[in-house]
Amino acid sequence: MAIGGALKADNDEVWNRLVALAGGKGARFVVLGTAAEDPEASAKQVVEQLQRRGAVAEALPVAPKFSWVDLNKVVRDTALINKVRNAKGIFFTGGSQERIVDVLLPDGNATPMLEAIWDVYRRGGVVAGTSAGAAIMSTVMFRDAPSVINILKGRWEEGKQIDRGLGFVGPELFVDQHFLKRGRFGRMIPLMMAKGYKFGLGVDENSAAVIRAGEIEVLGQKGALLVDLRESTSDRSLGVFNLKQAKLTYLDHGDRFNLRTHGITPAPVKLRGQKLEPGTPDYKPYYTLPLFYGDMLGDSTISNAMAYLIDSIQTEVRGLSFEANPNPGDTLADLGFLFRLYKGPGSVGWSTDEMGPEDYTVMNLYLDVTPVRMPLPLFSAWPGDRRPPKKAPPEEPPADERPAE
Repeated sequence: MAIGGALKADNDEVWNRLVALAGGKGARFVVLGTAAEDPEASAKQVVEQLQRRGAVAEALPVAPKFSWVDLNKVVRDTALINKVRNAKGIFFTGGSQERIVDVLLPDGNATPMLEAIWDVYRRGGVVAGTSAGAAIMSTVMFRDAPSVINILKGRWEEGKQIDRGLGFVGPELFVDQHFLKRGRFGRMIPLMMAKGYKFGLGVDENSAAVIRAGEIEVLGQKGALLVDLRESTSDRSLGVFNLKQAKLTYLDHGDRFNLRTHGITPAPVKLRGQKLEPGTPDYKPYYTLPLFYGDMLGDSTISNAMAYLIDSIQTEVRGLSFEANPNPGDTLADLGFLFRLYKGPGSVGWSTDEMGPEDYTVMNLYLDVTPVRMPLPLFSAWPGDRRPPKKAPPEEPPADERPAE
């Protein structure tokens, strides 16, 4: 279970499903606060939430921030390893994902504790993580990459911004977190292209993706974005990132996606709603105006644009991404990117207002990304009104000077 971060205590659906997947009430969990700045407090919160749902949970002292812990010994401690092996669920808290990898997979070598976690997973147990704990799920992860625009500009290095993950979802799926909130599809796609991934899954905050038996199920308050690069192309002669024909699918609460057949099963509430399939007689979109976004990497911009487009008479939505305040001397200061989201073969959506405001599931919208040159500076002060002043009306003479009627 990959949780996109910012998981709230009252998100009963995610917490309850987590316990249910591990066997229900009485299921044993170990919680690793390894990534956290305050591992004791972070792990304690997770333990409390799991126990509230009937699980038996215990935090293990495996974290670089515990100065009194010898990590080299802890990951080989027989008593702690036995606690892992006897668990039905493993939970990684949020924080800095590089701490998890550095502790459990130093220099690419699996520690006895990591091997025990894999044993739990292979026996049918649950491996779950939020934020940093979700980032480690794929074989490659972002280690420390706070700037999405820098990744788009190609400014990343192995071992710094990019590193190995723990690989629980296998080698064919890339996973990222805080995804829609932070516009991270802009960093996912360049990394997928560089590493040969065809599918990427970005999970948003307070949401989770259950990945099991080749199927993804989305839970929680928001959703997830699936990126499909099987048909995408890129022109290397441009020398900077560019892309044509990536396919994007927005999975909402309750939706399922089959990684083998590449088919989608919308949530029942969506199937009871309206199907939005361009080119069919029943396609009656609601929106009419063209859209252009000044920041395509903004908070939930991509998912909002997808929902709008599938329910619009427009054929495309466009937007920009650029660095508004580049550093002095930046040789790529004027490099920006134009995003074109458009309908194509297989584009379809489902919408419902059964739960309140309109909710959408959107499958197979297409994305092109083109490098563009941005003017510098982007703006300057308005010079003021330079039109000639209007003539003032003539003043009215005093009453005693007015002509007699």
